[in-house]
Amino acid sequence: MISARYARALFSLIMSGLMSCIVTGIATVKAIGFGPSTLGDWMASWAFCWPIAFTVILLLGPSVQRLVNRMVSPQD
Repeated sequence: MISARYARALFSLIMSGLMSCIVTGIATVKAIGFGPSTLGDWMASWAFCWPIAFTVILLLGPSVQRLVNRMVSPQD
């Protein structure tokens, strides 16, 4: 099991991986359509984008969480 102190980093890793995979897949298909090179181009785009997405979520996540906390009312 992974220590709870790594929860934010693990969340950022998984969320950035999923989101960047979906977004680069959609963008790749929109840009080049379906073809023999689509999967390879998609994976190349994903490999490039995932570290960027991970860094952004890891760094900006706490600020976004604070903003959301100010925008919603506490539960009863």
